[in-house]
Amino acid sequence: MPVSRRFDDPYFSLEDGVAETEHVFLRGNGIPQRFRPGFHIAELGFGTGLNLLVAWRAWIDAGLEGPLRFTSFEAFALSAEDMARALQAYPALAELAAPLVAAWESGQDLRTDTLHLNVVLGDARETLPEWGGQADCWFLDGFAPAQNPELWEPALMAQVARHTAPEGSFATYTAAGAVRRALAEAGFSVERLPGFGRKRHMTAGRLV
Repeated sequence: MPVSRRFDDPYFSLEDGVAETEHVFLRGNGIPQRFRPGFHIAELGFGTGLNLLVAWRAWIDAGLEGPLRFTSFEAFALSAEDMARALQAYPALAELAAPLVAAWESGQDLRTDTLHLNVVLGDARETLPEWGGQADCWFLDGFAPAQNPELWEPALMAQVARHTAPEGSFATYTAAGAVRRALAEAGFSVERLPGFGRKRHMTAGRLV
């Protein structure tokens, strides 16, 4: 189980990381039902790449034409070796993990017939305002707000809203009041939902 020494927080659920991603980020954003050609997911906190792999697999299973577009913002990138070691916990994703790790090791974006991945390295407070894209949905997956408050501050949540397509959405595992308020102030309708596993609640919403 990979744990960040910097933030003293695991990279994914101790119970089942894939199931957590499906519950929080896929169902929280109403996907795969909302998938359509050209769909664009953006993410704060790439981590091990697990969220990407689960979303990519859902896209392939949905059988849509063209690639899923996925942009992630990451300040503290794992090494390719650590990423590969973490993803070994999920052998069902090995076929997708292999090209991800290879691209990560080479320092290149991953582009296939079914995925266009761009990972933006650096502090999202600096890189997101400069990004020219808009996402149909957001995976807000930084480390816990108590350990990593910079990735949840109101100014950054306002940038998330600014880079969300009309009627776009977000989902996150946290139900911290400060995060919910920041997202509401940014222009999202915010809903507290049942969380995954031992977490009582999570948060999701749509741009209004």
